[in-house]
Amino acid sequence: MKRLTTILMLCTMTAALSAQPYKDRSLSPEERAADLVSRLTLEEKMSLSMNSSAAVPALGIKAYNWWSEALHGVARNGAATVFPQPIGMAASFDEPLVYEVFTAVSDEARVKYNQAKETGQVRQYQGVTFWTPNINIFRDPRWGRGMETYGEDPYLTGQLGMAVVRGLQGPSDSPVLKAHACAKHYAVHSGPEWNRHSYDAVVSERDLRETYLPAFKDLVVKADLPRRSLRRLRRAHQQDPAR
Repeated sequence: MKRLTTILMLCTMTAALSAQPYKDRSLSPEERAADLVSRLTLEEKMSLSMNSSAAVPALGIKAYNWWSEALHGVARNGAATVFPQPIGMAASFDEPLVYEVFTAVSDEARVKYNQAKETGQVRQYQGVTFWTPNINIFRDPRWGRGMETYGEDPYLTGQLGMAVVRGLQGPSDSPVLKAHACAKHYAVHSGPEWNRHSYDAVVSERDLRETYLPAFKDLVVKADLPRRSLRRLRRAHQQDPAR
């Protein structure tokens, strides 16, 4: 009887997974995501489009805030290890060391996240989706946020950025990421800060491809960064891109 009950339970679970592919871990992330999105209403999709995502109980989606920071340690989430600012890490020219730093950061982040889950609510800055690293190219000190970057060299920025991503997300062959990295900000953004949501950064096609985009490409193609980096296309119809 016990064996029959077990078999029936397994059959029930299998049937449930086949009816809800987005819960089936044997499928690819793309397949699961496509199925899940197809089940969302327009209103539910809108509620999930901001950093503070609402719960969708019918589909088992819990409320979650995607905004957490970890530029040089878990930030804004109580006591945490504070490492040097990224511009200081860049001065080390030491990729293995930067990887080691962010492996420690993701270890600490996981602990803090599990502690938050035990309270029944994961608040802003308590998650494991980090808006890190900042791989903008630092050219103008008037920006005011150059210390968040790895300097003005595209190659070094790409190398250290990949070390950050790999340290945060953990081994590439792991079935579960330790945390999620997110390269920021807009690809050509490096000031001015006060009007960053409306400022139209215009650079030549050569500068765009040789200076500003290589690090983003490195992180996505070589370090498996989820393709959700913050970016913006030039409004070419308003200004001459060759200027």
